Amino acid sequence: MSEKVRIGVIGVGGMAGGHIHNITTGKAGDRCEITAVCDTNEERLAWVKDRFSLEAESFTSAEDMIRSGKVDALLVATPHFFHPDLAILGFKHGLHVLIEKPAGVHTKHVREMNAAAKASGKVFAIMFNQRIKPFYQKLKDLVDSGDLGEIKRVQWVITNWYRSQSYYDSGTWRATWAGEGGGVLLNQCPHQLDIWQWCFGLPEEVTAYCQFGKYHDIEVEDDVTAYMKYKEGYSATFIASTGETPGTNRLEIACDMGKLVAENDTLIFWRNRKSERKFNAEFKGGFGSPECWKCEIPLKTDAAAHEKIVENFVNAILDGEELIAPGEEGLNSLMLSNAMLLSQWRGNQAVKLSLDDEEFHNLLQKNIDASKAKK
Repeated sequence: MSEKVRIGVIGVGGMAGGHIHNITTGKAGDRCEITAVCDTNEERLAWVKDRFSLEAESFTSAEDMIRSGKVDALLVATPHFFHPDLAILGFKHGLHVLIEKPAGVHTKHVREMNAAAKASGKVFAIMFNQRIKPFYQKLKDLVDSGDLGEIKRVQWVITNWYRSQSYYDSGTWRATWAGEGGGVLLNQCPHQLDIWQWCFGLPEEVTAYCQFGKYHDIEVEDDVTAYMKYKEGYSATFIASTGETPGTNRLEIACDMGKLVAENDTLIFWRNRKSERKFNAEFKGGFGSPECWKCEIPLKTDAAAHEKIVENFVNAILDGEELIAPGEEGLNSLMLSNAMLLSQWRGNQAVKLSLDDEEFHNLLQKNIDASKAKK
């Protein structure tokens, strides 16, 4: 391989434009270049080459680009359904792969992609750029460090995803089972679900209430309330919606040493001077609670995100640098969203993790077959 990783971009829509800008301007480092772009829309290809003054070769067939010998790695920025198939094709032809989130639409497909990645021995990453942000890195640090003590409850209310009907009407594929494969869980929440599993791991079981088209004329879910049980004994809730305004983005962790609140780009630790369990065992005064201090956790200046994932991917190829967001981990956040939908389709029954991939896939396919949009 040359000193620079030759990247081929598949799908030159909105997300790809940002990645192309970062690579061509050097924001993603000076060890990669775009040597090919691929899209089924020839006008879009011409536009992106002109917009970024690209000398890259154009392809309307992903397989032709993958077989061309023009690229060492793929950056896949297509609609969700195509991520696994394109990644698998890349691995089969000896290419490294970076995919946009989510990993795919259903876990069965993603497990096949992960197996292909493992068999290939190539570098596989996913664009979970929120892991770069100091805000979430500090959140994970506090959870992992044990400073919070035993976790008692976790709740994330993230309803600041408001979308109008006109947003959904802007494309016949939007918010349809055949076009996107899901709603707020698959489109708006992959980053939050990744941060969730990154910090807390996967629960033992999930029970969810997903409402389809509650606030909009759409096929898929636009309002979700999920309850999760963890083997450590604590419970958790995850609430998301595209129909509330003004919305909320608040993550709260109740723990033995107090309460951690992540909201409005601040981390506040309401720290008990004495652990609740110790206080509970020793206090004899009837009514009372531990002395509590409000501690604002200092955060570093927010770091670049998308470009750092690309740079890390390139460094992993050239130097063996550890990946920030290994592609295989995309399965975990998708497992959470699939489990929530499966719980609803089962009549709000609890779903054990790891979930039944075949059952979910079959139920999803029924919705796709009845969808108004063509895949």
